Amino acid sequence: MRLSDVDQLFTPSSIVVFGPSDRPDSIGGMVYRNVLAAGFKGPCYAVNPKYTEVAGRPCYKGLREIDKQIDLALIAMPADKVPDILDQCGEYGVKVAVVHTGGFAESGDKGAALQERMVDAARRNRIRLLGPNCLGVMRPASALNASFGGEQARRGNVALVSQSGAVSTAMLDWSGPRRLGFSAVVSLGAGADVGFGSVLDYLALDSQSHCILLYVEGMRNARRFMSALRAAARLKPGIVVKSGRRPAGSRAARSHTGAWVGSPDVFSAAMERAGAVQVDALDQLFAAAHVFGTGKRLAGERIAIVTNGGGPGVMAADRIAELGMNLAELSEATRTTLEGALPANWSHGNPVDVIGDTPGRGYCI
Repeated sequence: MRLSDVDQLFTPSSIVVFGPSDRPDSIGGMVYRNVLAAGFKGPCYAVNPKYTEVAGRPCYKGLREIDKQIDLALIAMPADKVPDILDQCGEYGVKVAVVHTGGFAESGDKGAALQERMVDAARRNRIRLLGPNCLGVMRPASALNASFGGEQARRGNVALVSQSGAVSTAMLDWSGPRRLGFSAVVSLGAGADVGFGSVLDYLALDSQSHCILLYVEGMRNARRFMSALRAAARLKPGIVVKSGRRPAGSRAARSHTGAWVGSPDVFSAAMERAGAVQVDALDQLFAAAHVFGTGKRLAGERIAIVTNGGGPGVMAADRIAELGMNLAELSEATRTTLEGALPANWSHGNPVDVIGDTPGRGYCI
């Protein structure tokens, strides 16, 4: 059973890359090499009329030469070529395409008109389109790195959906040394067709995704976004960071993705109504990835504080009370264990103050 009309974005059986070359700075070349390096199990074809070979493999002039069923097309050709490529894809039954190329609505009126042509071609050929101007998509469980980012993400249970390729790569760079993994990484780019709504519908029912992280600048279809987020948040945690909260940021966001930004207060109220948690900065999104990436979930609202300073413990206890949560009462068994491991002058309660000169192992009882 197909989960959604974008499922082949995550689980394709065959791929074609339009525009690869052996030049180190070639976007298409980076995408093609990343697909191969990730160990994708199905066939991956290169199409570029300028070459007969790329990365030591045959390169074709078009799909007619390949004459095979293709599930996913990755397009890194000049912007004015993309509508015709989508028509070519339609002839061979391609269902999903990723347009890595820029030069569309973000570049002015001419680019906006070209983007309309591209979207019309996708709809005419019944192709769902991710992008344009996007990093791509990673699905570690499918050995899929359909992006021009770095190495494949480690496999995990956190999904990341971002309107910024730079934010996606920052999350991946941060997660690598910490050995945290992802179930999916999706860079939406301009979101001319596939947006948050379609991806959230897929991830809500995805058994590999236990948590969904969102980086949002703006949106094209607020109703669709809210409907999908509300449904997803009922099934798994949704953590959202919103940029463009001030006038300067709003102008930058519109020039980046061309999407509607809106009032920050309205957005915050909408997130609360949808059941998602809004955070203020990327470091908090990193923290959420760290918490949910461990696979360990809190069972209730009884919280323990571990600190090496009394003052910070008191401030943490105050904040927990302000949020309507409760400090846990330590059981006798827990107290006994702590008595044998901590200095005699520890706090003997919660917050658990391990005392300032306790070595680092005092936190790892």
